[in-house]
Amino acid sequence: MPKLVRLYIKQVLFGFGLSGLFVFALLYTNVANLWHLISTSDMGWIAVVMLVFFNGVVFAGVQFAITIMRMEEDDDTTGGKRVPVATNIPARVEATAEAPPRRMR
Repeated sequence: MPKLVRLYIKQVLFGFGLSGLFVFALLYTNVANLWHLISTSDMGWIAVVMLVFFNGVVFAGVQFAITIMRMEEDDDTTGGKRVPVATNIPARVEATAEAPPRRMR
């Protein structure tokens, strides 16, 4: 399996694990009375599944993005080889458009 795919799968699993912990903390601390709403509803398990899944998608994406952004490569070059160009020298440009016809009042 390619290294990038292995890295992606690992970060997605880690993100979904964080999502599970996050939803557990939400329900344990009863934020916005979620535990009561979920535990008293007969369809509360759907809410838990949706919370874990959608938070897992977000956390996995963020986790993978952070991992990719932290991969750095040392740049040994000291800069480009272009000679600086003076930009404050005016250039003459010929105007070739004709003046619009004048209207009589």
